[in-house]
Amino acid sequence: MEELRIGVLGFGTVGTGTVRLLLTNGELLAQRTGVRFRLVRIATLDPQGDRGLDLAGIEVTDDAWKVVDGDDIDVVVEVMGGLEPAGSLVLRALRNGKPVVTANKALLAQRGEGLIAEALRSGVELGFEAAVAGAVPVIKALKESLAANRIQQVYGILNGTCNYILTEMREKGLPFATVLGEAQRLGFAEADPSFDVDGIDAAHKLTILASLAFGTPLDFERVTVEGIRHVSDVDIAWATEMGYRIKLLAMARRSGDEIELGVRPVLVADASMVATVEGVFNAVFIEGDFSGTTMYYGRGAGERPTASAVVADLVEIGRNRRSGARGRVPTLSILPQHLVPLPVRDSREQSGEYYIRLEVRDRPGVLAQLTEVLARFGISIDAIHQKGRSQESAVPLVMVTHETTERQVRDALVQIAALDPVSEPPRLIRIESGLA
Repeated sequence: MEELRIGVLGFGTVGTGTVRLLLTNGELLAQRTGVRFRLVRIATLDPQGDRGLDLAGIEVTDDAWKVVDGDDIDVVVEVMGGLEPAGSLVLRALRNGKPVVTANKALLAQRGEGLIAEALRSGVELGFEAAVAGAVPVIKALKESLAANRIQQVYGILNGTCNYILTEMREKGLPFATVLGEAQRLGFAEADPSFDVDGIDAAHKLTILASLAFGTPLDFERVTVEGIRHVSDVDIAWATEMGYRIKLLAMARRSGDEIELGVRPVLVADASMVATVEGVFNAVFIEGDFSGTTMYYGRGAGERPTASAVVADLVEIGRNRRSGARGRVPTLSILPQHLVPLPVRDSREQSGEYYIRLEVRDRPGVLAQLTEVLARFGISIDAIHQKGRSQESAVPLVMVTHETTERQVRDALVQIAALDPVSEPPRLIRIESGLA
């Protein structure tokens, strides 16, 4: 039986899961592919660490270059994360003619163009199913299952940490800081949660999905990013009362000759499918011109789900090698010569409905002042909600706008914030209607 000799860069959570899967299901993989997957070498900063695995016959080293340069390695799995040294190691492996499988969304989003070009020059595969949504096979769906479609939009919940925090805030009525601390204690959030709660992780994943969906080069810098640090339990309570839930939504959408790219907290209707995605789960929705909307749901992170996606790419490489196929599926789902940098619409020019929360002193004429400013900027109000009355202390006033641009709303809120009855900076959250 043909053999595929594997070298692994990184032996943390995902690396351990990948090795565990290959050792546990090796015989099943051989039956399904006609290829025997053999672990040859693992590079880690802690070669002596005990992972509870039988590593007999597998070299464990702290020299990562032995993995990418070794003549006894056919394919490299990169699960160490970060930009460096991962980027240099992956580039060397590709230049050495070795296919690479990576779970590194940051590396792909920020340096993917160079790596893909090198893979093309070397005539080898660069697999990254594990870089987006763990075991959820959304990359394969875009590259193959939906290849006949012109994709209109891709959106979803791409960060389980943020989704867990927002779910707990809604269900328990707790503030962000309290729930974040609990998430860290349970291992759902990192000690430094910035990449997750500031939206960076989701934006890296959206960069990859948008490139596959629209045939445009990878360009993380073009994504508008807003995290969830400023989402208040007050806003979540208001959203719930109004029939909405707040989600950190990643959205890539065609808009004429442009695309919209953004990660931000939004209000979604309780009746929508995206609203039902709770806890640490991920979901991706893809709308094609012939397929309509399809949904992909599952665990987006963790040892086993991510390992499943890593090994799925290894299976693809093994099958290609056995059949002699080469370049069967373009890395970004479209032939390289047809990649087109599409203009990205300024997020401030995007139209939609908006939720506005103000803290105001309840005085005669306050509402007239507010609506006068909004009218000056061409903004009409669909609904107004207010609880409590007090001339001494501020009370919350919530307004929902009709469709308008973000620029109009933000410009109006600058003037509203300066009004004497307004005691705190206004809170603005986009409402995404029409989602599955």
